[in-house]
Amino acid sequence: MSAGVLHRPAALDALLAAAAPERVGRVAGIAGVGVEVRGLRSALGDVLLLGEQGYRAEVVAVDERTMTAMPIDRLDGLTAGAPVRSTRAKMLIPAGPGLLGRVLDATGRPLDGKGPLRDVTTVSIENEPPSALHRARVDRALPLGVRVLDTMTPVGRGQRIGLFAGSGVGKSSLLSMIARGTDAEVSVIALIGERGREVREFLEDDLGEEGLRRSVVIVSTADEPALMRVRAAFTATRMAESFRERGAHAVLMMDSLTRVAMAQREIGLAVGEPPATRGYPPSVFGLLARLLERAGTAEVGSVTGVYTVLVDGDDHNEPIADTARSILDGHVTLDRRLASAGHFPSVDVLGSVSRVAGKVTTAEQRAAATMIRAALAARRDVQDLIDVGAYQRGASPLVDAAIDFSTAITGFLQQGIDEPAPAGASWQRLTLLADELRRVASG
Repeated sequence: MSAGVLHRPAALDALLAAAAPERVGRVAGIAGVGVEVRGLRSALGDVLLLGEQGYRAEVVAVDERTMTAMPIDRLDGLTAGAPVRSTRAKMLIPAGPGLLGRVLDATGRPLDGKGPLRDVTTVSIENEPPSALHRARVDRALPLGVRVLDTMTPVGRGQRIGLFAGSGVGKSSLLSMIARGTDAEVSVIALIGERGREVREFLEDDLGEEGLRRSVVIVSTADEPALMRVRAAFTATRMAESFRERGAHAVLMMDSLTRVAMAQREIGLAVGEPPATRGYPPSVFGLLARLLERAGTAEVGSVTGVYTVLVDGDDHNEPIADTARSILDGHVTLDRRLASAGHFPSVDVLGSVSRVAGKVTTAEQRAAATMIRAALAARRDVQDLIDVGAYQRGASPLVDAAIDFSTAITGFLQQGIDEPAPAGASWQRLTLLADELRRVASG
């Protein structure tokens, strides 16, 4: 130890901090979804307690004189001049195997009436993504139990993929099929910005007891504060990460990423950020990258991310869809025309792609999937001629084969919500269908 340098024990520092006088700020104003606080110093992300009721809020912006906080709880009865206290801590959430089978809010509090959580630990909601150089490579398929996904857009363990669609084309039903059919050990499901009526329907009708038993469900409905909707996404991600840290292979399903971006837009505009593309401030696009990068593989364990993206007006090039597609490792497009025709899952095979398909499938499997894609593309190119009766049989052997096997192809791509589809059986069925198509097309 250098001469003249004194080191105080950490316990003494803790006692001095506890004995220090508590500094209390005041609510200076409430405008829109933001609360302006003065007379208190706190760090970005700290949780504040507002009023005598102790309403929770999180610091989202600071300057020399004021702070802006976004509410976590409803602020009924809060007035200007109400006292504000800082917890000097970030938000903490539960994590661990005791979460399985439970339904929680964005802060990790139970909503299902099953009593307090057991066998859990407390962790910070913030976490660093795995280092780019220490991530395990995505080289093993993760069966999802959905034929069209397992074969035409295969997902790898640790991949991040998006389900892109407008409203009412079966995104939630497809998520429930994945939750019940996946080979992953754990499913973490985040329902963000949903209508309250739909939550119970999803839990009871779509997910069911079997799916819930190995799932954790995070719920933040559309009427909750914007910060709660954003935090629900990070809470679900952190819980999935906690399973990955234990060496497990988890699936994180988020419905929907678009509503997370819309909630962050509310927050950004409230704190004075300039609106950029279609009214979305710059922080939205930074948040999406930060959120999505936390999924994936680590040195042990993995989090496979499945995110729904609600495209505005069925425009697949709108800002949030375009940004998500650039970050994710693949995208699945759901087609409203297929849904209207009763074709479920309404996956547009030709408009969907998995960027890791070549790493998680064999050459024979890729050849079979390519044959089906070729037949679908060939028929699509002459569909107008077929509709008006102008197509002449014999003009293209591949089109002839696609027409002959159209019922078989459609039957393969369709699947009932309660219909099990093991990946091995799906590949076997696809290979037989591709062989028949190839035989007929070759004459």
